[in-house]
Amino acid sequence: MKKLIILIIAVVFGNQMNGQTYNTFEPSKTQFMIRGYGHTGFEYMKSGDEKESTFLGSAFAPIFLFKHSDKLMFEAELEFVLENNELEVGLEYADVMYVLNKNMTIRAGKFLLPFGTFMERLHPAWINRLPTRPLGFGHDGIAPSSGIGVELRGAFDLGGPSLNYSVYSTNGPRLKDGSVEPEEAGMLMFQNFEDNNLSKAIGGRLGLLPFADSSTEIGISAYSTSGVGEEDSVYEDIGAFLYALDFAFVKQIPAISGLVDIKAQYNSSNVDTATFIETHEDGDEEAYSFDNQSDSFYGQLSYRPTMADSDFMKKLEFVGRYSDFNAPEGAEWEEKSIQYAFGINYWLTWRSVIKMSYQTTETEGGHDGDGITNTDGFFLHWAIGF
Repeated sequence: MKKLIILIIAVVFGNQMNGQTYNTFEPSKTQFMIRGYGHTGFEYMKSGDEKESTFLGSAFAPIFLFKHSDKLMFEAELEFVLENNELEVGLEYADVMYVLNKNMTIRAGKFLLPFGTFMERLHPAWINRLPTRPLGFGHDGIAPSSGIGVELRGAFDLGGPSLNYSVYSTNGPRLKDGSVEPEEAGMLMFQNFEDNNLSKAIGGRLGLLPFADSSTEIGISAYSTSGVGEEDSVYEDIGAFLYALDFAFVKQIPAISGLVDIKAQYNSSNVDTATFIETHEDGDEEAYSFDNQSDSFYGQLSYRPTMADSDFMKKLEFVGRYSDFNAPEGAEWEEKSIQYAFGINYWLTWRSVIKMSYQTTETEGGHDGDGITNTDGFFLHWAIGF
């Protein structure tokens, strides 16, 4: 009886508005879901005479999805990683989305940038076919991964073929001037939570799926800003233009009794020439500049015998990847790197995979010196999506 009285009071007083009392509840359309992924593993690295062997700390990335209505939604991803003997917590993205119509959705906040496809679609550990990222992505990379701003995206059916698009504006990247890290002068830092000037980055991607079975996609992306330097500094008007080309092909081919998955992306970064100051050990200062252009590329091929008679073979996947990275000649971070990676994956379920791979990288220049360095690595990785 006590619970019934409380319920009646809640109904009467909880639905009063402007002096009117409503006797019926509006059915809620809200929905809440938690998804995400986690991964752990082991790696062995050898570079020259230096060797490193370690079990990797587990990483956990919960994704929160909230549907307020058929048109209004919110998404966010946190990342918890054990690194450098500490727990690091990061906000991968957090944005609100509103569906304008079947062809247009607007979102605002921090979101993954559709600069190519790797960072937006393929970087999660259980989706990435190898334990590592291609050259040119991640720390010291030239491809922007996320930004804070607003985006309009959508897709159109062309009567068989289809077209998807994205147009966005975010806080532009920051130019590292060398005052804090002299060896990184001229690099772009994309983690710009509060813009350091009045210029904003403008970008977008256009993707074409030319066949009705959606097996193939060709995309082109662009990202531009008129100012990457601190406001009122000598670098304020230094501009940057980046573009990317991407390709994807996924199809089951009966002739080879399996699924073929091809991914590729080319990134190019062009930053206006600027003058930086180098301080020598004796205290003397020297001004220098360089043609600040970088590029990277990766191509990946995987094959899974999904039509094999053996259940064990159906769960195997064979993958190979080539990637390269070229940083500007004359910069303190000048580098030319080539990497080959090969792996065998075993899929426990459609979203849980054990990955074993070998990777070799040849680097000329870079932060470690002016010579050629060869780095070999063996990786054993377990990732699960949920």
